[in-house]
Amino acid sequence: NDVVTLGDSIFDLNGVIQETLEARAGTQFRDYTSSGAELKGGAFAPSVYEQYAAANNTNGNINTILMDGGGNDILIPATLFDPYGCRTQWYRWNPSRSCVNLITEQYYDAVDLLNQIDADGVNDVVWLGYYELPRGNTNLTKAINIGDDYLGYACEVATSASCSFVDPRGTVPANQVESDNIHPTPAGSVNLANQIEPVLFPLL
Repeated sequence: NDVVTLGDSIFDLNGVIQETLEARAGTQFRDYTSSGAELKGGAFAPSVYEQYAAANNTNGNINTILMDGGGNDILIPATLFDPYGCRTQWYRWNPSRSCVNLITEQYYDAVDLLNQIDADGVNDVVWLGYYELPRGNTNLTKAINIGDDYLGYACEVATSASCSFVDPRGTVPANQVESDNIHPTPAGSVNLANQIEPVLFPLL
C-alpha cells in the first residue's frame, strides 16, 4: 500500500510497465493511473492531481510514488486542432510562444504537486518523462524536448520533494511505439520498466 502509481496512458493503456515492475519486485503497487489523464484539470479522465488526492484519501501511508504526467496537456490539443502551435511546420520551425507558455504552466503545476507530495510526508518520487514520438507525430519532438527539460528541472531542482527524473529520450525506437504514434508497445513498456527499475527499486 505504500507504493503508488499515478499518471496517464503511458502507464495505464497496456499496463505492462507496472506488471513488469511488480513481477520483478515480488509485490503489488496501488495503481491510480488513467488513460487520458492530464496533469491538472481536463475532461477526459481524473487528472494526476485528482489521482494523488484519491490515493492519499484512501490511505495516506505513502512512501514512494512512481508517476508521469503533463504529456496529455500538450498532446490532446495538438492532436485535435493544435491551437497552441506545439507542432513544428515548414513555416514555423519551433513551437509557438503559446505552446511554450502552456508547457511553463505544466512546470508550475508539477512543482506545486511535488511540493504538496513532500508536505504530506511522501519519501520519494520517481517521475518518468516522455520519449520522442515517431512518424506522424515527429513534429512534436521540439515541444516534447522542452516539456521534458521543464519536468526534469521541476523534479530534481525546483521542488522540495525527493524526486528522481527518468528521461527516456533517445531510447524508444519507432518499432516500440504503437501505430497511433503515441503509446508504447509491450516491448516498449518493458524497455521503460528497465529504465525505471534501477531508480525505483533502491527506494522500495
